Amino acid sequence: MLQRDVFKAIADPTRREIINLIAHNNMNLNALADNFNISRPAVSKHIKILTECGLLVIKQQGRERFCQADLRQLQEVTDWAEQYRQFWMQKLDALGNFLDKEKS
Repeated sequence: MLQRDVFKAIADPTRREIINLIAHNNMNLNALADNFNISRPAVSKHIKILTECGLLVIKQQGRERFCQADLRQLQEVTDWAEQYRQFWMQKLDALGNFLDKEKS
Protein backbone atom coordinates (compact mmCIF):
# COMPACT_ATOMS: atom_id res chain seq x y z
CA MET A 1 0.00 0.00 0.00
CA LEU A 2 1.24 3.47 -0.89
CA GLN A 3 2.11 5.51 2.21
CA ARG A 4 0.98 9.06 1.60
CA ASP A 5 2.31 12.18 3.25
CA VAL A 6 0.24 13.19 6.27
CA PHE A 7 0.94 16.88 5.52
CA LYS A 8 -0.65 16.57 2.08
CA ALA A 9 -3.59 14.73 3.61
CA ILE A 10 -4.37 17.51 6.08
CA ALA A 11 -3.74 20.27 3.53
CA ASP A 12 -7.21 19.72 2.07
CA PRO A 13 -10.11 21.29 4.02
CA THR A 14 -12.51 18.45 3.15
CA ARG A 15 -10.09 15.88 4.53
CA ARG A 16 -9.58 17.96 7.68
CA GLU A 17 -13.35 18.04 8.15
CA ILE A 18 -13.58 14.27 7.64
CA ILE A 19 -10.91 13.82 10.32
CA ASN A 20 -12.80 16.18 12.62
CA LEU A 21 -16.07 14.29 12.15
CA ILE A 22 -14.66 10.83 12.74
CA ALA A 23 -12.35 11.92 15.57
CA HIS A 24 -15.48 12.36 17.68
CA ASN A 25 -17.61 9.49 16.34
CA ASN A 26 -17.02 6.46 14.18
CA MET A 27 -19.30 6.87 11.17
CA ASN A 28 -20.45 4.64 8.37
CA LEU A 29 -19.41 5.75 4.91
CA ASN A 30 -22.88 6.95 3.88
CA ALA A 31 -23.39 9.01 7.03
CA LEU A 32 -19.97 10.56 6.55
CA ALA A 33 -20.65 11.39 2.90
CA ASP A 34 -23.96 13.05 3.86
CA ASN A 35 -21.98 15.82 5.57
CA PHE A 36 -20.51 17.10 2.30
CA ASN A 37 -21.87 18.81 -0.80
CA ILE A 38 -19.63 16.82 -3.10
CA SER A 39 -20.18 13.56 -4.94
CA ARG A 40 -19.83 10.25 -3.15
CA PRO A 41 -16.93 9.26 -5.44
CA ALA A 42 -15.15 12.49 -4.40
CA VAL A 43 -15.72 11.67 -0.71
CA SER A 44 -14.43 8.14 -1.41
CA LYS A 45 -11.23 9.57 -2.88
CA HIS A 46 -10.67 11.67 0.23
CA ILE A 47 -11.32 8.64 2.43
CA LYS A 48 -8.87 6.58 0.38
CA ILE A 49 -6.13 9.21 0.83
CA LEU A 50 -6.76 9.42 4.58
CA THR A 51 -6.66 5.63 4.81
CA GLU A 52 -3.42 5.43 2.82
CA CYS A 53 -1.69 7.89 5.15
CA GLY A 54 -2.92 6.05 8.24
CA LEU A 55 -5.30 8.69 9.63
CA LEU A 56 -8.41 6.62 9.02
CA VAL A 57 -9.25 2.94 9.35
CA ILE A 58 -12.21 1.26 7.65
CA LYS A 59 -13.86 -1.49 9.70
CA GLN A 60 -16.49 -3.83 8.32
CA GLN A 61 -19.43 -4.34 10.69
CA GLY A 62 -22.02 -6.61 9.15
CA ARG A 63 -23.00 -5.08 5.82
CA GLU A 64 -21.72 -1.62 6.68
CA ARG A 65 -18.26 -0.10 6.59
CA PHE A 66 -17.33 2.32 9.36
CA CYS A 67 -14.60 4.95 9.42
CA GLN A 68 -12.53 5.18 12.57
CA ALA A 69 -9.90 7.83 13.27
CA ASP A 70 -6.32 6.81 14.00
CA LEU A 71 -4.67 10.12 14.75
CA ARG A 72 -1.24 8.84 15.77
CA GLN A 73 0.17 9.98 12.41
CA LEU A 74 -0.66 13.57 13.37
CA GLN A 75 2.22 13.39 15.86
CA GLU A 76 4.52 14.03 12.89
CA VAL A 77 2.69 17.32 12.26
CA THR A 78 2.82 18.23 15.94
CA ASP A 79 6.55 17.55 16.11
CA TRP A 80 7.20 19.65 13.01
CA ALA A 81 5.07 22.57 14.25
CA GLU A 82 6.60 22.46 17.74
CA GLN A 83 10.02 23.56 16.50
CA TYR A 84 8.46 26.71 15.04
CA ARG A 85 6.36 27.36 18.13
CA GLN A 86 9.54 27.27 20.23
CA PHE A 87 11.31 29.58 17.76
CA TRP A 88 8.52 32.16 17.90
CA MET A 89 8.14 31.92 21.67
CA GLN A 90 11.85 32.78 22.03
CA LYS A 91 11.43 35.73 19.67
CA LEU A 92 8.36 36.98 21.52
CA ASP A 93 10.09 36.58 24.89
CA ALA A 94 13.05 38.60 23.56
CA LEU A 95 10.66 41.27 22.27
CA GLY A 96 8.90 41.39 25.65
CA ASN A 97 12.24 41.79 27.43
CA PHE A 98 13.26 44.55 25.02
CA LEU A 99 9.98 46.42 25.55
CA ASP A 100 10.28 46.07 29.34
CA LYS A 101 13.78 47.62 29.18
CA GLU A 102 12.51 50.45 26.97
CA LYS A 103 9.82 51.29 29.54
CA SER A 104 12.43 51.56 32.32
